[in-house]
Amino acid sequence: MIRDAYVIAAKDLRIELRSRTALSQLAPFVVLVAVLFGFALNADRTVLTEAASGLYWITVLFAAVLAIGRSFSIEVDDSVIDMLRLSDLEPPSIFAGKAAALAVQLVAIQLILIAAVVILYDARIEDPLLFIAAAVAATVGVAAAGTLYGVLVAGLRMRETLLPILLLPVLAPVLISATRAFDDALGNAAVNGWSWCGLLAALAVFYGVFGGWAFGALMEESR
Repeated sequence: MIRDAYVIAAKDLRIELRSRTALSQLAPFVVLVAVLFGFALNADRTVLTEAASGLYWITVLFAAVLAIGRSFSIEVDDSVIDMLRLSDLEPPSIFAGKAAALAVQLVAIQLILIAAVVILYDARIEDPLLFIAAAVAATVGVAAAGTLYGVLVAGLRMRETLLPILLLPVLAPVLISATRAFDDALGNAAVNGWSWCGLLAALAVFYGVFGGWAFGALMEESR
């Protein structure tokens, strides 16, 4: 299973490297959103610093929706998803590989966004370990849920508009938990960030297990 998942992840990442979508489109997108949030809040550094956690994760979710939509659009338009159905690869392996590739893209986007938040919002990371742990757990949860809902809408004509409508409510617990954990890591709120990080880890496990179980049936329905 690990080898098959690696093959799928490597395929998706090669496609992204050749197209350079993450660097040429998603990276400028997250920076632009961060700048626009600054304008919307009248560039008040105090407000921006306090709201940095929530603004960070909202931006990540927006970028994730774009990355997921592009990934499955390629699969459908090039009939790759049909070839995956006919292959001897197990659906959980395909799910794990696509989720891993998406997680790698999200990590790359977040590295750029972290720099933007620190520079534009004057944020300071006071607990790096909590910051990294929460980011990893939230990224896994977003990637797992995004992959599952990506295949759910892959065969639909209006998938570009349906994906955010279906996915964002499911990711609301991840947004809330990641924001609270980051509030603690950035020193913006007196909360137990590790408890929220534990909830993030539980959500990541749930989305991952459920996604691996349901991916095969949803892939068959996306004809």
